[in-house]
Formats: sequence, structure tokens, C-alpha cells
Amino acid sequence: MASGTKLASGAMTLAEMKEFAGFSAATQRYIRRSLDIGLEREDAMERWSRDVVEAASIRAQARMYVRLDQIRTLMPEEADLGAIEPFLAPLATLTAFDLGQGRITSFGAYRFLYERLMGAEIRPFLPSAFCAAAALPSLHPDLRRKLLHSISEAAATASGWSNRQPAFFPQWVEKVDAAVLPN
Repeated sequence: MASGTKLASGAMTLAEMKEFAGFSAATQRYIRRSLDIGLEREDAMERWSRDVVEAASIRAQARMYVRLDQIRTLMPEEADLGAIEPFLAPLATLTAFDLGQGRITSFGAYRFLYERLMGAEIRPFLPSAFCAAAALPSLHPDLRRKLLHSISEAAATASGWSNRQPAFFPQWVEKVDAAVLPN
């Protein structure tokens, strides 16, 4: 049985890797950077900053991501309407920030990032936060249209969600000079 579990886990990890590979290079970079900031994995400024504009963006993102711990603690265990507002409002605000950066351009990329930032427990709330943030007037109308069209009916109306935690957490990969590799 343990071998079957390992095979299933490996297949899911491979599926997550393939999903990540399907995102644009800019989206992949933003997801890796966001995970470094949100999970406090690396010094994001040192690793990701290429110029003063990007440095300012990283500082702003780090200030916004301070809310992650609060959002995690406020996550309702059930569909308790009284617990939704204090949880969903900061989640939608954080989502609006990430969507406003222009690098997360689909529900799939958003879901991929937030499942890793928050854990599998966030899945039931992602369509609501995404749609709320994607419809905000602060986003360009073309981006709003693209974002809102990216969420499938199945994702928006799911009757249940997997509780399996994500397994693949993409990280920075150093470039290797092909001329230095052994034959």
C-alpha cells in the first residue's frame, strides 16, 4: 500500500510540475518570488531585484504579505457567514495586489500560488477571492476580462475540494553554462 501511495504522490507532484511549466516565464518568476517572500524562504530582494522598480515592487509585496499569517488564522473551518468577512476581505485585498502586478493572469496561476502560500484549506475560498479581486475597477478592463474569463465554471461551482496539500514548491534555479558541463 505504501508503494501505491508513493506512486500517487509522485504522479501528483509531476502533474503540479507540468502545470507550473505551462505558465508564462513572467508568471513562473512571480510565483517563485512570491513564495520566497510569503514563505520566507530566501532574501527576495537579493534574489529577485533587477532594478529599482522591481525592488520597490518587492518591498510593497513584502508589506502586503505580512497579512498572510492573519489570513491563515482567520480561515473559517466551515461556511460560517460570521467568519467570512474578517477572512475574505483581507484575502481579496491581497489577491487584488497580486493580480494588480500583472504577472498572475489566470485563475490557474492564482490557485497554484495561493495553495502554496496558504495550504489546501484555502481552496474553497479561492474562487470568491479571485472573482472579487478580478472585478475591481482598479484593474484595467482588458485584464479584468482576461482574469474573469480564466476561471472555469467547474472551478467556480465546485461542490468539493481536495484536501491534499501541494507537493511541488518551485524555487530559483541557477543557470548553468553549457560550456562548463562535462561531456
